[in-house]
Parts: sequence; structure tokens; C-alpha cells
Amino acid sequence: MDGLRILPLAITMMVGPQIMSAIIFVTAPKAVRVSLGFLTGVAIATTAGVAVMTGIAAAFGNAVDLGDSSENGSVGRIIQYALVALLAAAALKNWIRRESIEPPKWLGRLMGADPGKAFKIGLLVILLMPSDIVIMLTVGVHLEQGGGSFAEALPFIALTILVAALPLLVRLSFAGHAEAAMRRIRDWTNTHSWLVSIIVCVIFIVLILV
Repeated sequence: MDGLRILPLAITMMVGPQIMSAIIFVTAPKAVRVSLGFLTGVAIATTAGVAVMTGIAAAFGNAVDLGDSSENGSVGRIIQYALVALLAAAALKNWIRRESIEPPKWLGRLMGADPGKAFKIGLLVILLMPSDIVIMLTVGVHLEQGGGSFAEALPFIALTILVAALPLLVRLSFAGHAEAAMRRIRDWTNTHSWLVSIIVCVIFIVLILV
């Protein structure tokens, strides 16, 4: 399998509370140390998560023939279509409840985080987020269908970490101007969390179907 096909999924991995956490950390005191702790957690969680999901997909593939990814009727494609249906339902739910949806309360407590807490958040925003679990499972299914190995997922893992690091890289590059911009982005996403969730679902649906 061409590992490049799963690369776009890395962008979706960090959209939502994940990138919000990264933005909050770069506007906090000791931003660099705290952000590095967060990135370490993201790196470990993504690597472990992809490894586990690839193993699950391989075990399932040994029991059931997933078929070729180009076959619309293959078991692998049916699994992906089921994921699309779930994502579409989630997007619709976010639209219906958009007036009452608020960002997770724990996001507001991140400003005072130390590197250790940021590390734990990096782990949790990957390993406990349903959207990221689905993405990593999709990566595993893609690899299993194409006969690929875990090594082919390494560019996906690297890109996920790079996306997570973007707020820190921007802050280091543009100093004070970037910090002010990050605060505005943080405030906007806090009040439009429902829209961010819908965008995540739509992007993920497109990436699965392409």
C-alpha cells in the first residue's frame, strides 16, 4: 500500500480539542517546556495507538478477508462506510445542538499546567478521543488491506506530531505577535467548538471516501 494515502488523516488527528490544547499551552507561562511535554505525550500516544490499531486490524484481517481497498464491496470498505455513517451522524448532532455545545471544561484548566500535566494531556487527547481512535483504526485497516507494515505508518505519526507542534513553531518564529494571534484563535474556537467538530467530521469523511 502507498503510505501517502494515510498522510492526510494526520491533519484530522489534531483538529479539535487536540490543537486547542496545543494553542493554550503556547499562551501559558513557561510555554516552551509545557508544549514540549505535550508533544512528547502526543508522540507516544500516537505511536502506541497506531501500533495497537494496526495489530487489531491485522488480527481481524487474519480472521476475515478485508479484501482490496479498491473493491467497494470488500469488508474493509464496508467498515469504512460504517465509520462514515457514524461521522455523518456526529456532524448532524453537533449542528442540531450547536447553540448549547460548549468546549470541554478541562480546556479552561490548562493555562496553569506544568510539563508533567501537559504530557498527560498529550496522551489523553489522543488515546481517549473517539475521533482519533477511529482515525488510527482506519490507518490500521488501510495498512492491512494494502499488505503494508507498521513502518508505513511512520510518516503519518511524524506528520501528526508536526501538526501538534505548529503552534509552538509559530510562537518561536514570530514571538509576541504569534502569542496574540494564538489567543484570538483560542477564543474563537472556544465559542465555535461545534463548528470545529463538524469540520473535523466532514474532513474525515472526505479522506475516507477518496
